[in-house]
Amino acid sequence: MASVKKDNRLTGSQSFVCAGFAGFFSRTVTSPLEVVKIKSQVGTFHSKKGFVQSFLLIYQNEGLRGFWKGNIASCLRLFPYNAVHLTTYKKIVHLHMDELGFISQWRAILAGGLAGVAAALATYPLEVVETRLIAQNCRQPTYIGVVYTLSKIYRSEGTLALYRGFSLTVLGAFPFSAGCYAVYMNLDKIWQEPPFRFTPLQNFINGCLAAGVAQTLSYPFETVKRKMQAQSSRLPHFGGVDVHFNGMIDCFIQVVKNKGVLSLWNGLTANMIKIVPCFGLLFTCFEMCKQVCLYRNGYIISPLSHQLTPGVDQSLGPYELQEVKRYLKNGNFDSGQSSIGNRW
Repeated sequence: MASVKKDNRLTGSQSFVCAGFAGFFSRTVTSPLEVVKIKSQVGTFHSKKGFVQSFLLIYQNEGLRGFWKGNIASCLRLFPYNAVHLTTYKKIVHLHMDELGFISQWRAILAGGLAGVAAALATYPLEVVETRLIAQNCRQPTYIGVVYTLSKIYRSEGTLALYRGFSLTVLGAFPFSAGCYAVYMNLDKIWQEPPFRFTPLQNFINGCLAAGVAQTLSYPFETVKRKMQAQSSRLPHFGGVDVHFNGMIDCFIQVVKNKGVLSLWNGLTANMIKIVPCFGLLFTCFEMCKQVCLYRNGYIISPLSHQLTPGVDQSLGPYELQEVKRYLKNGNFDSGQSSIGNRW
């Protein structure tokens, strides 16, 4: 998932809510592509006739609601995932900063990868739930709802089933980070100008390009992980997985042996198509939500306009700006309790 640029004019809770809302909306709109991708990775019968035919088969067999299976579980992952990712990333970056507070680009990308692994560990059971809900036929369901699915997997298969395939998340983080690093290290060559001159459109394209390259490199790990999440002897047709295996290495062997090497990239078309609208909606929704917060904080004149409020120092944090407003309104500070008053 793409990240959005931090704005110091927002409080921590506002940034968190904006990012959560943007992620929720972008995932919901692009859910049909995610369903097709995961079914292709698992190897259910829907995916055996190609990308376009998969949509028709899902609609014929499950109706429109079949395209939003597992979306609630996917959206529920966002808030704890973002919280853990942000906290872990800040701690790792702080450890690798030099005396002047700078960090190299490759260290920052590596920190992002490690933070992603930590966040995935905290929310992995919900990812397993998402895969199970998507792989099944919603007209003949084995699982109904997120809580019921978690409970049933735990009771019938044990705790380890909720983390089946997690090691592939760790392994996939390395090619993913390498892909991001390769793209970001060559952006100045691609655009023929230094990064600080990039426009918002260029940054958007950079994000899509980095995600496309990184996800393509790590995709085989993602495919095997989805198969491991879906397969269960307690489900009809072993969860719909197209190969039977025992463990991670055997899954790789069976997939290559029976389906060919390229089958490790099944569903990549849907994934690539999803990147642009998902990123576009993510950034657009975040900016819309941010506009409302900036208006409430007093930095802009309207949530529908980017025009800055006259006379407002945009470098002040939200709480500092409120103190300045109270000072201008009251004409004095409260007996030296204000940080602005102490500074002045």
